[in-house]
Amino acid sequence: MSACPGCDCRTPLNFGIKMAFQPIVDASQKNVFAYEALVRGENGEGAGEVLGRVTEDTKYTFDQSCRVKAIETASRIELPTKLSINFMPNAIYEPETCLAKTLSTARKTGFDKHNIIFEVTEQEKVVSQDFLVDVFKAYRKEGFLTAIDDFGAGYSGLNLLSDFQPDIIKIDMKLIRDIDANRVNQVLVRGILDIAEQLGIRVIAEGIETERELKYLQDAGVSLMQGYFFQKPMLEAIQPVVFR
Repeated sequence: MSACPGCDCRTPLNFGIKMAFQPIVDASQKNVFAYEALVRGENGEGAGEVLGRVTEDTKYTFDQSCRVKAIETASRIELPTKLSINFMPNAIYEPETCLAKTLSTARKTGFDKHNIIFEVTEQEKVVSQDFLVDVFKAYRKEGFLTAIDDFGAGYSGLNLLSDFQPDIIKIDMKLIRDIDANRVNQVLVRGILDIAEQLGIRVIAEGIETERELKYLQDAGVSLMQGYFFQKPMLEAIQPVVFR
């Protein structure tokens, strides 16, 4: 794989980035399943501020830089679990060639590529669903895990599942908020869980903030969870999760 000549992935960013890490826990086993890498500014600025600096000209460089920074930082802090990386499908020119730098970074740092999860939000606007499916298939072929983030927040999730079944879906936090008292969300989430079980897809519930949400989801059969209830993102660091 060589550098892709058709995009602007060599255009330098005019700002620096760092990565924060938030655990995705297995609440039933009381251990950490993975850490999600979340982009931050050089001085710890939030993701929204960083993304606001990305232009059409720098989106390719930004996407590549985030992947490299996530893997390099995870290796440096000796991340002991899987690493989940968000990607921008509209910042991919050709799936195979755009993976070249990711693969070389994993090899250089010694980070096992089979422990890398690539996730894309259901709300992400893409050129075409067929292209996104091609991206996912290329990633799976190289040994990466795949995930759809914010499942249930947009309109394309079920259509995407009909064409490609990722390894993981992450249920949008809006469906999780106060789920213990919201009958409509309970019905919707149980429907998602049933679909995922029949398709052999693992489910992560994100945005857990209360013990009541945790208890309801555990009773519903969800074990993988993420949210402030367990731990907030930490800049370039990880620490043990205290299970309550």
